[in-house]
Amino acid sequence: MPSTSRGPRLRPFRAWRYRVGTDLEAVIAPPYDVLSSEDADALRARDPHQIVHVDLPVAPPGEDRYAAAARLLRAWQDDGVLVRDPRPSVTVYRMTFRDATGRDRALVGVLGGLEVVDEGAGRVLPHERTTPKASTDRLDLTRATQANLSPVWGLAVGAGLTDALAEPGEALGVVHAEGVEHAVERVEEPARIAAIAEVVGAADVLIADGHHRYGVARAYRDEVRARTGRTDTAAEDTLAFVGELVADQLAIEAIHRIVRGIPLEALQHALARDFELVPGAGPARASLLAELRARGRLALLTPDGEATWLVPRESAFAGVRELDGALLEHTLAGTGALVDYQHGVDQVRAELARGEATAAVLIRPTSLAEIQRTAAEGLLMPPKSTFFTPKLRTGLVLRGLDEPA
Repeated sequence: MPSTSRGPRLRPFRAWRYRVGTDLEAVIAPPYDVLSSEDADALRARDPHQIVHVDLPVAPPGEDRYAAAARLLRAWQDDGVLVRDPRPSVTVYRMTFRDATGRDRALVGVLGGLEVVDEGAGRVLPHERTTPKASTDRLDLTRATQANLSPVWGLAVGAGLTDALAEPGEALGVVHAEGVEHAVERVEEPARIAAIAEVVGAADVLIADGHHRYGVARAYRDEVRARTGRTDTAAEDTLAFVGELVADQLAIEAIHRIVRGIPLEALQHALARDFELVPGAGPARASLLAELRARGRLALLTPDGEATWLVPRESAFAGVRELDGALLEHTLAGTGALVDYQHGVDQVRAELARGEATAAVLIRPTSLAEIQRTAAEGLLMPPKSTFFTPKLRTGLVLRGLDEPA
């Protein structure tokens, strides 16, 4: 259950940043977990100091890739490519863009050291079940580099954070990527930092994106405690972006379901038990997602590009949470269907065109009300229920783990 008292601690730290005058467009990257191998290769070729060289390292022959990342990061620090702030600070991070509906948006949050708490202890809460991660990649990278490279994205359940971040800080740089302006500002004044931290710490913080990163931070913290016997190191916190859990500070898109491991006829039969399959959705098109929201239904998309409405049957989902992902999970249970996840209708169509999937089910974005319910009741959504956009950029702020908190 969520905490009924205070929220998590947020602390300033001496950030590592690219030196003044760096072409940030050349060195900043999307988060590691949205990059294909081709994307990563293209970014590495862009600049020798591209953050992907450290965040997704490729080692020379005979060298461990994590050791290579640590060596490169230290070289950048020693050579002045990265410069450490002289004083602890937090960073105001602003994103301005036009969303999928054509609305101009402005999101703001604070980058700081968010308290790492034990699982189930409250204060920092998951909002969905996570899919298993077979690799210890991020933990190995953290051990080697002793740095937080990519932030967790948290949502402050308490009110007032947007107002607390309204005043500009010291402008440090702007990056334009995929139609989004990412701007960062440094705040060093102790009184203002304390005021921001007080707002964040007034109530729980819900993890929006980065559940796995937060779990890695917990594992790393526990290792440091066991090794040192201390609870005052930088491992007690982790790099996090915290915004406010309010409608105008969220841009949420759906993560659609790719279905494999079951013939199309069997899939249609399983779906027909709980949904009415209504022809007439036509080929997948840009307006289809808007129609899903307006009509309150899902859509089955087959490899030939045709879409069929899935209209929930009355009483078919009694006792099932009203989330499209939960409805589909309920219907496919026991069918042998395997489900993968893909964002964006164009990406779904490309996946189906490869000929390896049976079909896809397009779902609606999770509502703010359901996210708030998750926080209030301590519930967990199915995996990949939410896709928060735009994605935070990696490299604007790095947090070292080599000094006391």
